[in-house]
Amino acid sequence: MSDLVRDHTILAVVVGSRAYGLADPDSDHDRRGVFAAPTRQFWGLSKPPTHLDGPLPEQFSWEIERFCVLALQANPTVLEVLWSPLIERITPDGEELRGSRQAFLSRRVATTYGAYARDQLARVQARRDRTGETNHKQAMHMIRLLMAGAHVLRTGEILLDVSPHRERLLAVKRGEVPWPEVTAWSVDLQRELTAAAAETRLPSAPDTAKIDQLLHRVRERGLR
Repeated sequence: MSDLVRDHTILAVVVGSRAYGLADPDSDHDRRGVFAAPTRQFWGLSKPPTHLDGPLPEQFSWEIERFCVLALQANPTVLEVLWSPLIERITPDGEELRGSRQAFLSRRVATTYGAYARDQLARVQARRDRTGETNHKQAMHMIRLLMAGAHVLRTGEILLDVSPHRERLLAVKRGEVPWPEVTAWSVDLQRELTAAAAETRLPSAPDTAKIDQLLHRVRERGLR
């Protein structure tokens, strides 16, 4: 199945710390991508996979249909792929997908970004209650997600680069920020997210019809 990633990737980017402006010399290259399986592969009983790991380390790819479904649901991890400036490969289909990225955005991001961040906070707190230990890296990403959620609601653009907050975020990751200060920061950011959701100009739902048309064009070209 690795040939699907090798031969049919339409968009491949780097996300994670290198895209967030939080990398150090030893940081991984978190690669994410989208492949478009040849249309004829859907005609038999055995369908192409919806996602694949590898073949490179820290590499994960989605088949375009699954990618679009998740992006329409405002999945933060998936949306980042469309806004990452660190593009390693892009085809005309990938250009069209990236050029349609605004169609995926809706007020749902208030729910998804907030839910992801609250889930991470709950996990960190549960571990602290259970073991006394804190997953500082997870706490940092909870803060980053809350920042990103408010940003997209205000601007209509996905925030990856948080380098203006680099030192404070990395201090959280290193465990140098007292836990009450981290939780207070998260409360402030959740208030900002709620305020941004009340004022956002994003539509109530994504433009599913536009993405459906895009997918039809990709499938038609996949017959050639």
